[in-house]
Amino acid sequence: MQRVEAPVAVSVSDLKKSPTAIMNEANGEAVAVLNHNRIMAYMVPADVYEAMLDRLDDFYLAEIIKSRSGEKGIPVDINDL
Repeated sequence: MQRVEAPVAVSVSDLKKSPTAIMNEANGEAVAVLNHNRIMAYMVPADVYEAMLDRLDDFYLAEIIKSRSGEKGIPVDINDL
């Protein structure tokens, strides 16, 4: 059995009827979209999605920083440009 990772679940049929009402009822939380009682997608408000992307960007940048932390710096002189 699939684990639903959202406080609200809705069928595709119900979602088609009124997507705005479904998102309003979810109060900013994720909505699991079900097709034949199986999760086919999750919907989140645009601001939540954008915040998730920002957090992922931060995570990837932190990984780059960690991977480069042992590198030796190279001196640069602005007059050499």
